[in-house]
Amino acid sequence: MNSRDRKLAIACALLSGLCGAPQAFANDDRDRCAGARNLRLVNGHIVTMDARNSVVSSLTIKNGKIAAVGHRGDDSSGPCTRVINLHGRTAIPGLVDNHNHIVLLGIRPGHDARIENAASIAEVQEAILKRARTVPPNAFITAIGGWNSAQFAEKRLPTLAELDAAAPHHPVYVQQSFTGPSATNSSGKAFFETRGVVVSATGAIAANAPTLVALNALRAIQTFEDQKRGSLDATAYAAGLGVTTHFDMGGFVIPGTPNTEGSFLFDGAASWNPYTAYDAFLQLQREGRLPVRLRVFFLTMDTLPENPILTNRVLNAFREFGGDMMKIAGLGEFITAWPLFGPVVEPHNYSAATRLAAERGWIYQQHTLSLAEDQFTTAAWERLNHEIPIAGLHWSIAHALTIDQATVNRLKALGAGLTLPGFRYLAGTPAANGPPFRMIVDSGIRAGAGSDSAQISPLNPWLNIYYMVTGKNSSGVLINAGQTVTRLEALRLYTAANGWFSKEENLLGSIELGKYGDIVVLNDNFLDSRRVSDEGIKRMRSVLTIVDGKVVHDEESHRGHSHR
Repeated sequence: MNSRDRKLAIACALLSGLCGAPQAFANDDRDRCAGARNLRLVNGHIVTMDARNSVVSSLTIKNGKIAAVGHRGDDSSGPCTRVINLHGRTAIPGLVDNHNHIVLLGIRPGHDARIENAASIAEVQEAILKRARTVPPNAFITAIGGWNSAQFAEKRLPTLAELDAAAPHHPVYVQQSFTGPSATNSSGKAFFETRGVVVSATGAIAANAPTLVALNALRAIQTFEDQKRGSLDATAYAAGLGVTTHFDMGGFVIPGTPNTEGSFLFDGAASWNPYTAYDAFLQLQREGRLPVRLRVFFLTMDTLPENPILTNRVLNAFREFGGDMMKIAGLGEFITAWPLFGPVVEPHNYSAATRLAAERGWIYQQHTLSLAEDQFTTAAWERLNHEIPIAGLHWSIAHALTIDQATVNRLKALGAGLTLPGFRYLAGTPAANGPPFRMIVDSGIRAGAGSDSAQISPLNPWLNIYYMVTGKNSSGVLINAGQTVTRLEALRLYTAANGWFSKEENLLGSIELGKYGDIVVLNDNFLDSRRVSDEGIKRMRSVLTIVDGKVVHDEESHRGHSHR
């Protein structure tokens, strides 16, 4: 290729592919630009979520970071910059889920079919049928946690016959919540019965012990490669919905795990070996295949005064250590055993645990489900704050379902925050609503949103945002009247507000110069209620997801279209 042709080819590439380049240049360019993290998005409706809620038409990402927003910054393009014409579509910062269990979801057995979006048994069947097209014959299709039969019009689990109809060539296993109940089809029934699981003629598996036997039978045949594949599936699902950063809050310790003496032990969908559970994600990170950002929060539930597991974690792990894609962030969502059952009282070793975390400077997020828990947690932090100021540690209470104004004010005075999931969307009733989103946002306390998926709530952020905006649960029943927020407020809680919880407010959550190049192009303008109805919020998704300046999800590429 002569100099003139090469210059013409480069110019055409920079003009979004409006003219073709000779194949020799295309091959050379592809080799030279492999791994480039440079993009320019043009002709869009780009909602930056900066302090002014600015909307611009273009942005530039260089080496994975935002280099220009509108006409601010360096918007020059080089030969390795891909130009994407958004054709007026709405783009937002990548969504940040500040409290979930994506690692648990990734390492669960089987080929996961997310049924959290289904509103009927027919839609469950449709999701399983779609998944079956991508799964080898005779391999298990599973849907473990993150859904509730209350969300289905029929208010029940699918039957053996219904699961057979959805996947006649695959065994299927669906499990609700931590320990069931569960259901399976004919192929699954044959498998489970050889493992001693009692399965009814209609495919039902009872909750608790029978479900745990079934779950552990599936775990027993799972390989490490299965866990890697499941982790990629989980992150791909999230990327398709626009979630680009996950704050993972850990899991309970499975009974029998070595070196966990003196810890709370529990088996179910929320349980794992805490020492090996991260291996699949770590290996994907080493291979450069992790498509979304992961922030690890270590969960410990010591029952002994010495807090041995927490102490070992804090003394032998480097806090806030890792790369931009995966790093250790903090401690959560438990720091000691907790009053999950019985009287709601402060754990005897809680003060010692929080002191250790504060002395070592760890970020910390604490689960609560009642006002009593909110109050004794706040009181413990106030006592500690007299000796070790906690404002710079970015501590927060998670869930805060029934927190009151007085406790919010006390936490705000400490410099603490609140992480707010919408998990009551699936099974909430008027007697079990919360969190009080409106009061919390109006208080001015640091607050951000998450999902608490994927045991008792959906990972899909748009279902949680629907609940935040409408106050309605999955059955369309209003359960959180007077505590709703606007669409823009909900979006801010899922984006710019969340950087604080990992001390990354200068890097994460908004489209501003120097921040991470994480962008989501939506299928419609969520912020315009004339285009997207309240019910339409539940159908929102990403058509193009960019993480670290790289396209990790492109819906239209599967239909043969180009964003060029």
